[in-house]
Amino acid sequence: MTSEQNDNEQMVELRGIRKSFGDLEVVKGIDLNIAKGEFFSLLGPSGCGKTTLLRMIAGLETPDDGTIVISQQSMNGVDANKRPTNMVFQSYAIFPHLNVGENVAYGLIKQRLPKAEIRQRVDAMLKMVDLDGYYNRPSYALSGGQRQRVALARALILEPKVLLLDEPLSALDKKLREQMQDELRRIQRTLGITFILVTHDQEEALIMSDRIAVMFDGNIAQLGTPKEIYDKPLSKRVASFIGVMNFLKGKCVGETKTDIKVEVATLGQVSFSRDLVPEGVSLDHLNIGFRPEMFTVLYDKKEKAENTFMSEVKNVDYYGDMTYYTLALPNSDMDITVSMRNTSGRYVYGLGEAIRVGWRSSSLLILN
Repeated sequence: MTSEQNDNEQMVELRGIRKSFGDLEVVKGIDLNIAKGEFFSLLGPSGCGKTTLLRMIAGLETPDDGTIVISQQSMNGVDANKRPTNMVFQSYAIFPHLNVGENVAYGLIKQRLPKAEIRQRVDAMLKMVDLDGYYNRPSYALSGGQRQRVALARALILEPKVLLLDEPLSALDKKLREQMQDELRRIQRTLGITFILVTHDQEEALIMSDRIAVMFDGNIAQLGTPKEIYDKPLSKRVASFIGVMNFLKGKCVGETKTDIKVEVATLGQVSFSRDLVPEGVSLDHLNIGFRPEMFTVLYDKKEKAENTFMSEVKNVDYYGDMTYYTLALPNSDMDITVSMRNTSGRYVYGLGEAIRVGWRSSSLLILN
């Protein structure tokens, strides 16, 4: 996806979308533009409104207020089967009495296309989703990953302008889910179709998306690229939901026109540019955050860093490629998490060992 597409070719536009079920408002006036050819994710915990929003785009739910525009055409009053969208559900909904080819061809058969054309298109789509030669395979003889590919092929063969994905990988085991994440991204890039994914899996959204909308309580809390949301979360809630974040308290103890000086609990005084201070925060009660990888273990006594402190290892989580240390902050009963990549020959500390930690002031963020 190019920046020009993002600026000039909006595929989906949501304007003031609201939806309630009884007295419960689950989508609260969302405005959102999704570009042509974009892989876009709606990310949030259960009950945040992301699936309801996806179903409204699909036409399976009707907004109480607002307008949905797809490919510059209003979808108000347009039935789901008349929209330029198709949907892949979490359950896949594969027809058990049909073989693979018949499942994929189902929509084309309903359109009464010539048999030769149907077969040609089905074979091409099966090759696209890495199921070449599976046309006659019975549906009951498929693995979970293969069923997911069949559901994807059945949706894509109708050539929708927008493909909607409702947590399609949640039923797969970790290794297969990671494989399918790569496959979905490859297919999306190959076809150039706008994909909108609903997921509660933060890692999945970060890996696959061009942009992410993080949702809580029916609202979009932050919209941005994966890097923007991970590196610069706007709030403590977003930071907590995306990856691992350490939190400390801070208080402004001095100001200039360009900077503020903050006393950060246990770490001392740190200067922040005013540009990095979110609007509306109280300078007397600041939330300070940093990612585990932003602090580093100093293995060599001669190794220097902008700031250092000594600590004790209180817990070790070894993941093979990474080790996460729970460390005691100096002169405090608070703990933090620091992560280190396990390079060849790098020592892994054990419980109770003394450890020297280095950090930069620029690693700290002020959060709402």
